[in-house]
Amino acid sequence: MSDIPGYYQGETGHGSRPRRLLQVVHEALRAGHYSYLTEKAYVSWIRRYIRFHGCRHPRDMGAAEITTFLTHLAAEGKVAASTQNQALNAILFLYRKVLGIDLPWMTEVVRAKKPARLPVVLTPDEVSAVLARLDGVYWLIASLLYGSGMRLMEGLRLRVKDVDIARRQILVREGKGSKDRVTVLPSAVVPPLQLHLRRRHAQHRHDRAAGGGAVYLPDALRRKYPNASREWSWQFIFAADRDIEVRGQRMKVRWHLHEKSVQRALRKAALAARISKPVSCHSLRHSFATHLLENGQDIRTIQQLLGHKDVSTTMIYTHVIGRGPTGTISPLDSCVRLTHSHVDAHTTHF
Repeated sequence: MSDIPGYYQGETGHGSRPRRLLQVVHEALRAGHYSYLTEKAYVSWIRRYIRFHGCRHPRDMGAAEITTFLTHLAAEGKVAASTQNQALNAILFLYRKVLGIDLPWMTEVVRAKKPARLPVVLTPDEVSAVLARLDGVYWLIASLLYGSGMRLMEGLRLRVKDVDIARRQILVREGKGSKDRVTVLPSAVVPPLQLHLRRRHAQHRHDRAAGGGAVYLPDALRRKYPNASREWSWQFIFAADRDIEVRGQRMKVRWHLHEKSVQRALRKAALAARISKPVSCHSLRHSFATHLLENGQDIRTIQQLLGHKDVSTTMIYTHVIGRGPTGTISPLDSCVRLTHSHVDAHTTHF
């Protein structure tokens, strides 16, 4: 891993050379149980921040330099407000958790305001059209995302022990905010899911016979349960085709499918279905919540299934279903008889 040359932070405590700054950042993120993707993003933003200011040490910079960097991202990089805020969070982590520097000047740094946007929601017919153009494991993943309301990474990180077919439920572990929750397992996917699991189990037995069969586990779990990585119950349901070497494991392990492969397959299916909306894997989650609401499910239950901390987050779907949260109906709809009697006359002008 390349680092910022010449920057060191603290001693190792064993008389060896001091640790590099970004190495300490990695260690602090892992100690805080941040996800791998967050760790990767934070280190990247910290590196960009330092290089943007000519490789000056962060100790010698403050609010002015942070504001200049964030302004550059918005004005020159044209990044979204959420991206700008992620960069700020990474820099704040560097100062507070790694350098141990108090930030009395933080009030001078203004966070970008994220614009309020409505989610992209597909109709049931559009969902069916997209799923009809997927096959194999991609169909199964997309069906689970729509049928359970999971986020993409929550679905890909599912392990065999997290799915209870008898109870028709899925245990989502360490979702957003490091929270566990239970969501519904749609009965429609049970037969193909069972077939997929039988094939995965056969492949796992073959891998174990060949001396492999280990799956990635976080370091703490690997130390606590040294044999768990080769047990069937801990295997990823949607595993990658081959083993890879993961940092800190000292052996080859099986990872889950890469999220980009699923995203590409879904976009390709949406284009084939001639859907003009910007369809993503998250659109399936939005559609899950909206369709439940349209079918009369109460908002609190949907909140629990989605794992939202506050019901106000879930309330956004009431603005998508064609009626407001109070069941508001357009006054034009009360004139439906008048509209129908004049429809032919008015449409002749288009």
